[in-house]
Amino acid sequence: MSAHALEALRKVDLIACEDTRQTVKLLNHFGIQKPLVSYHEFNEEKKAKALLEKLTRGVSIALVSDAGTPAVSDPGYRLVRLCRERGVTVQSIPGANAAVTALAASGLPSNEFMFVGFLPPKKNARQTKLSSLRNVPCTLVFYEAPHRIAAMLEDLLEVLGDREVCIARELTKLHEEYLFGRLSEVKERVKELGEFVIVVAGAMEQGPELTKPVTREEVLKRLRITRNELYDLFFKK
Repeated sequence: MSAHALEALRKVDLIACEDTRQTVKLLNHFGIQKPLVSYHEFNEEKKAKALLEKLTRGVSIALVSDAGTPAVSDPGYRLVRLCRERGVTVQSIPGANAAVTALAASGLPSNEFMFVGFLPPKKNARQTKLSSLRNVPCTLVFYEAPHRIAAMLEDLLEVLGDREVCIARELTKLHEEYLFGRLSEVKERVKELGEFVIVVAGAMEQGPELTKPVTREEVLKRLRITRNELYDLFFKK
């Protein structure tokens, strides 16, 4: 916890949090006593409007999440958007961020990256989304839950290929852990415990795909020219 974050928690009138039972542990540790209200993915739409009304009446509110950064694959986006639309001041206080933490420790290119977040939970939708990312040249960063990590890694291998990865678990927490290497090498060593960040090398880092034969039709499609145009290009005088 930064001094900035602690100061904010001590000054606000109300704290909105994912799980009041978790947040109260943090507050007790630092000797902070404030009213708490639950604000999570299942009540976010309803609670966002209620919190906005309090804010417009001059009540100051801090939004916290159980882990990571609020509004980044966590509740918060709807409330922040409503505040912006109504002219309510929103201040973002830097804190733990699993995606950037994993990227910095991955050893993969970080000058350009794409944060994807959570993939769809269903296999077909997940593979469709991954297919759309197959040719993205920059480093990819994913989040995944423990009960889906094995299936997600299998789909990564099948759709994107055996790329270099960094699989990070429980980042910024007590039992954080990193695995590095090729996806086929490290996926079997993953423990299905905790929240995961998966950093994957981009398409440009893999080099040309040489393991699968390319048909004449695929070549023509990639060149985006017709057979007659190809004939004229090579044979017509």
